[in-house]
Amino acid sequence: MIYTPLLTDFYQLTMAYGYWKLNLHEREAAFHLIFRKNPFEGNYAVACGLGSVIDFLMSWRFHSDDLAYLATLANNHGEPLFPHRFLDYLADLNFSCDIDAVPEGTVIFANEPLLRIQGPILQCQLIETALLNTINFQTLIATKASRVYRAAEGLPIIEFGMRRAQGPDGAVSASRAAYIGGCTATSNTMAGKLFGIPVRGTHAHSWVTAFASEKEAFAAYADVMPHNCTLLVDTYNTIKGVKNAIETGKKLRASGADLLGIRLDSGDMAELSVKARKLLDEAGFDKTEIIASNSLDEYVIRDLKQHQAKISSFGVGTNLVTAYDHPALDGVYKLSAMQDAAGQWIHKLKLSEQEVKISNPGRHQIRRFFCDEQYVMDVIYDIDLGISDLPEVVVLDKSLAQKSLDDYDGFVDLLKPILRAGEVVEQGEDIHTIREQAINAVQHFHHTHGEATYCVALEKRLFELKRDLIEKLR
Repeated sequence: MIYTPLLTDFYQLTMAYGYWKLNLHEREAAFHLIFRKNPFEGNYAVACGLGSVIDFLMSWRFHSDDLAYLATLANNHGEPLFPHRFLDYLADLNFSCDIDAVPEGTVIFANEPLLRIQGPILQCQLIETALLNTINFQTLIATKASRVYRAAEGLPIIEFGMRRAQGPDGAVSASRAAYIGGCTATSNTMAGKLFGIPVRGTHAHSWVTAFASEKEAFAAYADVMPHNCTLLVDTYNTIKGVKNAIETGKKLRASGADLLGIRLDSGDMAELSVKARKLLDEAGFDKTEIIASNSLDEYVIRDLKQHQAKISSFGVGTNLVTAYDHPALDGVYKLSAMQDAAGQWIHKLKLSEQEVKISNPGRHQIRRFFCDEQYVMDVIYDIDLGISDLPEVVVLDKSLAQKSLDDYDGFVDLLKPILRAGEVVEQGEDIHTIREQAINAVQHFHHTHGEATYCVALEKRLFELKRDLIEKLR
């Protein structure tokens, strides 16, 4: 499917028409994309989806069939909802916004902007929905994969989720994000082609039941895949299946090949893996891997590790690609500043009875401070107000004590220039480098903070600007 600017909520188009009709459509505006709560009741997220966003924006243009569709829409009086002059404007529209973004694979926290979008307000508005759709989902899945990777303590994770994913697009996006988050490979062949992710797989129970016996099925598979032979052993009886796999492995060795692995897909994984490992080792197959699948996630994997399961790698499917225990990231996209007719920036803010939903005004950057190569604190600041070398800060999470920033030996600003006037100015890393960066980033964060809440703060002048604006608006 080729996506167009119609991949948006309908009200974005009605607002775009309103801006155009009122001659506000070229007015410069700044928006930020944030999420309000760390997913999975955890304390971090892994930024993901920027590469897909760039691909979308590089082909962002209204096509003739898009405009023909919009021309068919009518208001309650049966009149065209959008006049031809507006549709002609859209026909000539080229994307021209600036985007600064946190690189994919970066550890990020609630209330921090993943993207800052600046440009004509009509364009900023029209891309909102697609950006949220992409960043919310891929960040969620990358974070889930990161949690699974940490639970596995270095053992390989194969993403097995395509058949239970939310449609073809969801499957491909999930495979991409899961690999960035820490998975080693995927069963999704399309994702392998598109992104260069290693592909892995065994065979299904149907292969075994298609033959007269399990022994015959294993022998046939070994015959056609002698150098890629991993056997699923639980179709009938797991321990008998392991013994049949060993018999097949011996025949493979006689022909100059070997049994790469067996897969457990049901039953008591810890107990069965211990028994299988013993049988394999006694038969001289100590290098043959044991792969576990069947409704795994970080909690099950952690439990298997605690019970000393003899598992070499994990196939994780449904619970990963659907983010089973936290099905959506609560990402939002808020207007934070807009130029007036004279070109002066006016701060914008959304009020709410819920404090967490009150947006931050201005144009933002995140400064991450380090000490001994470990994260100390993130400070959100306004790029127009600036930030000092030793900034005064106000911690956002009220469960944390107020802190001063007096012990650090380095910092980095997280939002990087990605697009200027609609053109790419910073090419992202390849997906394999992004994956390594994501794995390393979590290690830098968790070494000092474990599962504790990480400190995110507002620079004091930004906090005061927000406070004053709230008082004025109320």
